[in-house]
Amino acid sequence: MEDNGISWKCYQNEVAIDTGFEGEEDDWLGNFQDNPLEFFAQYNIHLHEPHILAMQKKYVELPVKIDELKKQIAALPAGDKSLKKLKQQLRETQSNLDAVTKERETWKLGMFEKLSDREKSIHNKAFDTNKNDPHHRQLVSLKYNDDGTEREMQVPMGDVLHQFRDDVKSGNLPTVSWVTAPTNFSDHPSAAWYGAWYVSEVMDILTQNPEVWKKTIFILTYDENDGYFDHVPPFVAPHSHKTGTGKVSNGIDTRVEFVTLEQELERKDFPEKYDRESSIGLGYRVPMVIASPWSKGGWVNSEVFDHTSTLQFLETFLNKKTGKSIKETNISDWRRTVCGDLTSVFRPYNGEEIPNPAFLSKDKFVEGIHKAKFKKLPDDFKVLTADEIVEINKAPHLSHYMPKQESGIKPSCALPYQLYADGKLNRDKGSFELSFTAGNEIFGKNASGAPFSVYAPGKYLQENVRTWAYTAIAGDTLTDAWPLKEFEGGSNYHLRVYGPNGFFREFKGNAADPDLEIALEYQRSANENKKLTGNLDLKLHNLSSNTHTIEIIDHAYKTNNHKRLLEAGSKLNMVLNLANSHGWYDFSVKVSGNQNYEKRYAGRVETGNPSYSDPLMGGMLV
Repeated sequence: MEDNGISWKCYQNEVAIDTGFEGEEDDWLGNFQDNPLEFFAQYNIHLHEPHILAMQKKYVELPVKIDELKKQIAALPAGDKSLKKLKQQLRETQSNLDAVTKERETWKLGMFEKLSDREKSIHNKAFDTNKNDPHHRQLVSLKYNDDGTEREMQVPMGDVLHQFRDDVKSGNLPTVSWVTAPTNFSDHPSAAWYGAWYVSEVMDILTQNPEVWKKTIFILTYDENDGYFDHVPPFVAPHSHKTGTGKVSNGIDTRVEFVTLEQELERKDFPEKYDRESSIGLGYRVPMVIASPWSKGGWVNSEVFDHTSTLQFLETFLNKKTGKSIKETNISDWRRTVCGDLTSVFRPYNGEEIPNPAFLSKDKFVEGIHKAKFKKLPDDFKVLTADEIVEINKAPHLSHYMPKQESGIKPSCALPYQLYADGKLNRDKGSFELSFTAGNEIFGKNASGAPFSVYAPGKYLQENVRTWAYTAIAGDTLTDAWPLKEFEGGSNYHLRVYGPNGFFREFKGNAADPDLEIALEYQRSANENKKLTGNLDLKLHNLSSNTHTIEIIDHAYKTNNHKRLLEAGSKLNMVLNLANSHGWYDFSVKVSGNQNYEKRYAGRVETGNPSYSDPLMGGMLV
């Protein structure tokens, strides 16, 4: 952006590098090291003036503290219990002084003026603080009455959003801005405190000026999942140079997405011993909230995104806005294939009136959260009975002891996924073959590539729950094969396939599978435009000389169970109507008399039109 003349700025009350905060000050007034530009040498964070002044102050104060500790130690008799702790404090203080001394020798006042204009510019934009607020580095006591008990806590004396607020009011908000919260407003697991007020205040600032808000997209991102279990396996890249770990379409280089064993061994156990190789990511899902005139209404979006998606969105947005070709070269081809650019989030805005929500009062909100520290801890725990444990394991979602999904459904954005995965025995019936397709027939140049994760429940090659990773670019199909002899027992295969947007397939069987060809397709309309209807076409072809009874078993969405007689050599097309489930489906195909054979299909049909979130998860199916 700097090189293309696009205005940008990172807002924070103060930076994370040591500027002399003490006690609670850093948690309320710093930026929790959530501005990663501090980690990059070209931004020269060590030339931040408050940091240099803090080092000067410590250079004077630390020797005095060292002398005091030495005197305390010398005055104590040998064997005194406090000696160990004091000596540790002395070592830490001396180490701190050594670091401060080195810092002062390297970074000094006046060096900033010797930087180039470009270096000064990116430093000032990366580390813009609330220095124009005279109280931005101070706390003040907030006193309140908690049902007759007087409480007191420390809160920021100044405005932690001062400069951001001022730039919005004065019409100087850059084209692209990042706003980074102090620890106590960050909503991290270690500081899940006052973030709701911070977000509310940012939104209040942006909506104060209608001319600003009507052209603003506000993106709220998190970087941790708070330890909550995620039932969706994160997608990963296959090993860059090891067969049997998966495949990617030609042209995708996965080496930057994988840490090999050789690379780990080169670290020589630094910072700790770790002798395993692994894909880097994606990681577990975290929340993202987007607020704008083009995303109003509480919609959800189930496309795969990651931390590069905001950068990909900036590319798309800035390329359109400036007419220039602006590209972040550090985003890998694999992530560009798997992760969207956020454009599927947005819909046309037609000038409808958008009422603002009621924003939060800081002091009142902070008081309410602070009161929670003094509430009585719960003590109504009980030991579950054996019968209750059995019931919970049998149907966790029905137990009133287990967390509940919020009921109801939400409008859901149209996504550019045209996904297929299916499998069958190979010609000699010694292996089970799978194909994975990310189609582009329906959505053309807007079609998305897709990741697929394959799991072998039980053992495969003597390994418990073996996994494989696949990534297909839009318009491509990948294939792979699993020898039946490598499955546990050496005869029955069992594989599960996970893809984006609820896509799931499961395959069970063995060499005695019925000679049955199954194809699941997205139904097209009968008229000339051939648009998708939102239903499924299930096509069956009996290639054997025997008659089979086909069972279609619904698992969730009440599309009804079906039985069809399929004579030798005949074909059968069935339409599964998904209108009542908003395009969601989950069913199996079985053959009467064959207990080992099953193909299970689940997911959501994308038509290019908006839909709704999963009605089963939302408890809407009765």
